[in-house]
Amino acid sequence: MASVNHNQFTGGIGGAARAAAAIVSKITHAAGHKNMQQLIQLRWLAVFGQIVTISVATLVFDVHLPLPAMLSVLVCLIAFNIASTLRWQEYLAVSNAELLLALLVDVASLTAQLYLSGGTTNPFVFLYLLQVILGAVLLDKWATWLIVAVTAACLAGLAAFSTPLMLPLDHGRGIASLYVQGMLLCFLLDAALLVVFTSRIMQNLHASAGKLADLRQRAAEEEHIVRMGLLASGAAHELGTPLATLAVILGDWRRMPEFTRNPDLLEEIALMQTQLQRCKSIVSGILLSAGETRGESSERTTINTFLSELAEEWRASRPVKSFEFDNHIEHDIGVVSDSTLKQMICNVLDNALEASPDWLRMQARVNGEMLELQVTDAGPGFAPAMLAQFGKPYQSSKGRPGGGLGLFLVVNVARMLGGAVTAGNRAEGGASVHLTLPLSAIALVEENNNDN
Repeated sequence: MASVNHNQFTGGIGGAARAAAAIVSKITHAAGHKNMQQLIQLRWLAVFGQIVTISVATLVFDVHLPLPAMLSVLVCLIAFNIASTLRWQEYLAVSNAELLLALLVDVASLTAQLYLSGGTTNPFVFLYLLQVILGAVLLDKWATWLIVAVTAACLAGLAAFSTPLMLPLDHGRGIASLYVQGMLLCFLLDAALLVVFTSRIMQNLHASAGKLADLRQRAAEEEHIVRMGLLASGAAHELGTPLATLAVILGDWRRMPEFTRNPDLLEEIALMQTQLQRCKSIVSGILLSAGETRGESSERTTINTFLSELAEEWRASRPVKSFEFDNHIEHDIGVVSDSTLKQMICNVLDNALEASPDWLRMQARVNGEMLELQVTDAGPGFAPAMLAQFGKPYQSSKGRPGGGLGLFLVVNVARMLGGAVTAGNRAEGGASVHLTLPLSAIALVEENNNDN
């Protein structure tokens, strides 16, 4: 048999919390992955720098170095970096321990090369500071102090066991001294690499902090929605009884002789009953959206039927002078009609109606896998400050308490469905609100169950 499979629009707060936790984890993993990529790039620069330094020292300055051993260390570093590149080529989570291991490999490689080329008498010994500062930026506090301890132990070991580099300590020659030139080059390398790579790493951290701040704001907004939903559900329950009482009273009035003899009063009673029925429909919609008395009441329909019925119902129940509905959807598809989706679209139309009671238009089209709805009006448009805070609660030009909640709910419901809402002002005057939703969020899925 066929059954309907659709997204729940307002339920599953626990699911939203799990989704938020997943997003936090994703942001953290993305920052760690980018930082690991920075270390891999830095290691390739170290390989290139070592090749150049060894070549210049032996060919230009005729410094005798154990080339086979130093080249072996270089080959090991290249192999490790190739493995790291392959390992971290795809998007993977990078832990603090893995970043620590990468820095320890760099320290070990530097220590081996310094041991083979003079130990503490090699002017490039100050490159240890680069590893310490990178550790301070990338690692947890305990891991940073571990890097400090390891580099200090390596430096002490070089001073105790390495063979000094046969360079003349002719510091009196100033900049002409080969040792001073090596120290100057080491300083420039340290400074340049620290400026470039710590700047990139800090950009990664700032980007992650910005995304986490946005996520916290989103969580606060969704919590606000939950509170409003509970309040609305409670109010709907409380309103049910007086609305039912009013319906009974109006029904009795219609049968009373005092009213049946007066056509004007009967017309007024009929109007009151119509508006009362609308209030009851709104209350029922709130309860349905809250998941109460809903059961399996979602209806199978098609996208064209759903939008056409929504447009007709909205036109008939609102005092709009001219409402144009342009449906550009050529291929009809099966969807699930849900009260929350319907209310979301009506909220956009209601906001447009308040700004432009004489005319508004809704256009519908399908672009790829997305449903696009655009509502335009001929009102005064959005103020720049409202556009900057579009979709935030209590951002409204209506000047009344609680204003701006309609669009706030629209933006958040669309976001929960994987869509988006944008707004702008038209060049010819008026405002435009563009709503996009993935068709998969409302599509009708048929599941065939065969009984054996």
